[in-house]
Amino acid sequence: MELKMPKLGESVHEGTIEQWLVSVGDTVEEYDPICEVITDKVTAEVPSTHAGTIQSIEVEEGETVSVGSVICHLEVEGEEDSSSASTETEEEQSEASNAPSQDREDQSEQTSTTPSSASQAITSQSQATSQPKNNGRYSPVVFRLASEHDIDLSQVEGTGFEGRVTKKDIEKAIQIGNNNVHSEPSQQSQASPAQSSQETVPQGGDSTIPVAGVRKQIANNMVRSATEIPHGWMMVEADATSLVNTRNHYKADFKKKEGYNLTYFAFFIKAVAESLKEYPLLNSSWQGDEIVVHKDINISIAVADENKLYVPVIKHADEKSIKGIAREVNELATKARQQKLTAKDMRGGTFTVNSTGTFGSVSSMGIINHPQAAILQVESIVKKPVVIDDMIAIRHMVNLCISIDHRILDGLLTGRFMQAVKKRVEQYSIEHTSIY
Repeated sequence: MELKMPKLGESVHEGTIEQWLVSVGDTVEEYDPICEVITDKVTAEVPSTHAGTIQSIEVEEGETVSVGSVICHLEVEGEEDSSSASTETEEEQSEASNAPSQDREDQSEQTSTTPSSASQAITSQSQATSQPKNNGRYSPVVFRLASEHDIDLSQVEGTGFEGRVTKKDIEKAIQIGNNNVHSEPSQQSQASPAQSSQETVPQGGDSTIPVAGVRKQIANNMVRSATEIPHGWMMVEADATSLVNTRNHYKADFKKKEGYNLTYFAFFIKAVAESLKEYPLLNSSWQGDEIVVHKDINISIAVADENKLYVPVIKHADEKSIKGIAREVNELATKARQQKLTAKDMRGGTFTVNSTGTFGSVSSMGIINHPQAAILQVESIVKKPVVIDDMIAIRHMVNLCISIDHRILDGLLTGRFMQAVKKRVEQYSIEHTSIY
């Protein structure tokens, strides 16, 4: 039986095998995890769909394959005959289609040996039409290859689903680019000394850390966000004194009654969620040639575990109480530490709130969680002197920092949104704030 790469999200079309949890010859039960897969949206374990014995593993660790590709074969009792028949049928089909396939390969080789014609065709096509060559949505693999080979993705024609750039598309562009470089040896030789002088290589005493798995996925996502999104940044300062008093008033009884902490973070998420209802354009995403304003307010939160970073989602945060938000923050953080987050936990985020103040930060600029419109950083609550009515008072102050997609948002709307968050933070009080 063939086990295939599952679809781990609505817009996910490929995944990378991070680690195999089984070996050839291992016996597995139905729903036993067989491997860990990374996509641009989630890291998840893939379960076996049947009980049986692993016959072969078709995809190496670190290899990226499309959804539906065979990743391993499983021997299931009672299916040997059907498997043999299927194999024979596949062989017959392969023989029947061998000639056309060979012709296509010959055509492909012929095309690859004439880079000048290909580049001329691309040039004439770009001159003939102003339409985008792809849908502007790229997988981590495509981003990595484009970055490594200095390829402008906007000029690569996408032949995949809905105009998406596939791995084959970027490899073709790289091949054309390499052939063009080889056709200009004088320019290449002039650039090489300058380039080599900037290269840094490990020397005596240096150590190297392989970039793979989740860390590699994080790197690809950050490059994608920083490359595609023109970031803007703003910071406002809020007086959190009443918030501190309110939280301190409830925290001991809350912990005793609920079994988990009432954190400041829950209050901030509530303030952000309510402000997003007032300014819905902040709860949007850039998709192709249109801005999608999301109906649901689903807050993504950043959760770190050693060298891994997860962004699980609190669904319908605007409909939840502070207690409900605190419970979900605790549950999601616990699942992240235990590596039990699922694709469902990570899906559907529309705006990200990050608690950078946990590490003592007082000012930071977050990179937007693509394709969302913004990310808000909650910094440390710091006790300091503040001038109020021409008198100096000691207050608990907090900086709120936001990074925005400047294609969607400008300073005016962002400033109004931040003032709305600030107002809600400053209005928390023991008398008027309901935890439940």
